[in-house]
Amino acid sequence: MPMPEASVRPDHAPADHPAIPQAKTGVLLANLGTPDHYSYWPMRRYLGEFLSDRRVIDYSPWKWQPLLQLVILSKRPFTSGRAYKSIWNEEKGESPLMTITRHQTAKLSKALAERYGEQVMVDFCMRYGNPSTQSKVRALTEAGCTRILFFPLYPHYAGATSATANDQFFRALMKETWQPTARVVEPYFEHPLYIEALAQSVERAYGGLEAKPEILVVSYHGMPKRYLMQGDPYHCQCQKTTRLLRERLGWDEAQITTTFQSVFGPEEWLRPYTVEEVARLAREEGKKRVAVIAPAFSADCIETLEEINEEIRESFEKAGGEAFTYIPCLNDDDAHIGALTEVIADNLRGWVTP
Repeated sequence: MPMPEASVRPDHAPADHPAIPQAKTGVLLANLGTPDHYSYWPMRRYLGEFLSDRRVIDYSPWKWQPLLQLVILSKRPFTSGRAYKSIWNEEKGESPLMTITRHQTAKLSKALAERYGEQVMVDFCMRYGNPSTQSKVRALTEAGCTRILFFPLYPHYAGATSATANDQFFRALMKETWQPTARVVEPYFEHPLYIEALAQSVERAYGGLEAKPEILVVSYHGMPKRYLMQGDPYHCQCQKTTRLLRERLGWDEAQITTTFQSVFGPEEWLRPYTVEEVARLAREEGKKRVAVIAPAFSADCIETLEEINEEIRESFEKAGGEAFTYIPCLNDDDAHIGALTEVIADNLRGWVTP
């Protein structure tokens, strides 16, 4: 493999010593992942990898894998594939999550280049599917990154998101002969600039409506309640984000509520469930206008574009609701990119200097 143009021969090295890349610092963004296509086999590969992760489904493999391989993966790729097809970016040939993550990476790369010059490289990977974490760790090390800041793009910590991304990152490091020094960005659920970006997105959405929603439903991805009881801090961090957002907006508690979505399997998950709560708000409290925002997702994906904007919207309207507003994820909004840039800068201290 040809060496980068910035490669140099070490000082005092013999003439036949190979050139090595000039040392850089890598920033590796990580998101959940996406299938390569919505057809059956790409969906099956993606779901098989995702649902085989013990951080996601912690049932005993000898019980879970036969059910997964023989039943779930025989049917679910069809239903999930239809959902992905409804939101697929046909022009780019990829899911919206992939498109948005590319845009985020490009904007962050530009912002960090303005601050640090050529000292920092920015790239992204997916926990499941492509581009894989291992391939991107290898690419950064080959490009001369002797340090890597790993940034799971989850504002809130959860074992099934942040932890499994970190697991995969460290597994990738295990395969490197010359391991780069590594740091991991901690959850940023209470970072002032993140809260500000959320608040601005709510204010923009409300400002564009003739009649303001009667309540804002803050919907987070769910998890089994058992995980909370085992010590996972996700639920508490979500509640704090909602409180900080409410305080920044200057609202009272009746104007905002926290819910959880994407329930899977037979056991009880964190409540209230978004799909049930929006229906209850319409049916029992007579709420005709609601807005829904999903702060736990850094980019719009199947859980927001299809589940919230289609399934949850339908639940609300069937219960008598009239106006449903989905407030998009922060995506590559400038305020979001500014917040992420500051989070990265805080974590690069001592490694690089502006």
